[in-house]
Amino acid sequence: MDCPDKPGNDDNWRGPGLPGKSTRMTTNKTLRNFRIVLWVLVAVAAIGATWLYIYRPPQRPLGLNGQSFALNSTKGGVFTEKDLVGTPTLLFFGYTFCPDVCPTTLAETMAWRSELGLTPEDLRIVFVTVDPERDTLDMVKDYVEAFDPSVIGLVGDEAATAQVKTAFGVFSEKAGDVESEYYLVNHTALTFLIDRAGAFQGTVAYEEARDTALAKVKRLVER
Repeated sequence: MDCPDKPGNDDNWRGPGLPGKSTRMTTNKTLRNFRIVLWVLVAVAAIGATWLYIYRPPQRPLGLNGQSFALNSTKGGVFTEKDLVGTPTLLFFGYTFCPDVCPTTLAETMAWRSELGLTPEDLRIVFVTVDPERDTLDMVKDYVEAFDPSVIGLVGDEAATAQVKTAFGVFSEKAGDVESEYYLVNHTALTFLIDRAGAFQGTVAYEEARDTALAKVKRLVER
């Protein structure tokens, strides 16, 4: 005869302190449902954050902490964060000894402006050196104006350069033979898009697809 009071004869029979099979199944199902709900909430939060970033981009460049900066301008005087207001701006960081990224970026920004039929009054191009050890104001002026006289070059000492890099969240460091005067500089290769209100509207990556870059610049100017 079966004995209902022994384990193995009733799934709901419990030994001392042990849950029965149906109890365990209910607990597992509850935990599984809880995990599903939790992951759904995480996914919704992620989608919401992405939507906000796309449709309401940050008002400052990624990493920009609101810190002020002041650099000498090749147009004369001092250029500060307040001077970003008034004209849509393409701003990027580089150095005059740069063998590839910087001249390419300068050429591309000039080409975008030309292809969109814009003037320097419609769209300003600003080059900030990350190599104050070698780049003097005169050197930067000759460098940028070789591409177009309207390009603005900005130069600071070590402290001012560190300040503007921090303000924009830009990275740079010496590379190659760092003890030689011919060292290279690794640096952030993004072009920052700043609208006429001085607010950040995105970036263009180095060698980003031409059509994509043109669309971004066009939206910037039309804001």
